[in-house]
Amino acid sequence: MPETPAPEAGVHLLDRAARGGDGWIDLLSPPPGADPEDCLYVTLHVDGAASVRRGGATTVLAPGDLMISTTPHPAGLLQDSGCRTVRFRLPCSYLGVRQSDVRRAGGLMARGSEGVGALASRFLHTLATQARADRARPGHHLACSASDIVSILVTELLDQEGPEHPTAAAELMSRIRAHIERNLADPDLSPGSIARSQHISVRYLHKLFQQDGMTVGQWVRRRRLDACRRELGRPSRRQASVSAVAHRWGFVSHSHFSRAFRDAFGVSPREWQAYAARTESRDPAS
Repeated sequence: MPETPAPEAGVHLLDRAARGGDGWIDLLSPPPGADPEDCLYVTLHVDGAASVRRGGATTVLAPGDLMISTTPHPAGLLQDSGCRTVRFRLPCSYLGVRQSDVRRAGGLMARGSEGVGALASRFLHTLATQARADRARPGHHLACSASDIVSILVTELLDQEGPEHPTAAAELMSRIRAHIERNLADPDLSPGSIARSQHISVRYLHKLFQQDGMTVGQWVRRRRLDACRRELGRPSRRQASVSAVAHRWGFVSHSHFSRAFRDAFGVSPREWQAYAARTESRDPAS
């Protein structure tokens, strides 16, 4: 795998990538404590003849189409010598997406002419053009917005990769997770309240999550921590205290929240907030 470039080198990598080279643009640096290899690559097809082969079928790519993979070069991608692409790299910790999910799907592809794919394609193309024109890395605020759009797109594509006719258990899990997302800020959210909302027993609820590799409590805690991490890293909430953010997302004990945050992300909530503040201060668009 190519050596990870320094963040400041993003614009030079853009020029290489646009010529079909091996570079990529790092929109966001890995946060403290994150594995720098835990990331996804988004390849934007600019022009030229290209196709991608998946599951025995070949799809011809149009300008603006996107490919998401766990490596700089998407599996099954075929392109001629004049093909131009731009590659972006984003840490999975910003996307809320696991590498393993994308890897199991064999990579993902989105048309740049429809739905969320069109929005992501236009946004990334604008960022790339701006970076080339300004000879500077895209601003932190814009990069965060791009990350949010890509996260929505990847989640949507992974959902589409599921069985054509989901099982009753899969449909139930989808409803359960949606209920959890809607009620993350409720400190009374618990296995009992979740089970009651779906008219199932707590025992069956635990069984469903065990099949998914974690407990109900672990899932709720991680989703709350992800929400706190996003809020503590947003400029609009920069002045909010760590305790206030933790309480807003259902954590009753500040010490418990701090320990859980460090266990999940490798830094304390205050260290993460300070890191986000330093990153914003270096943003030329701030």
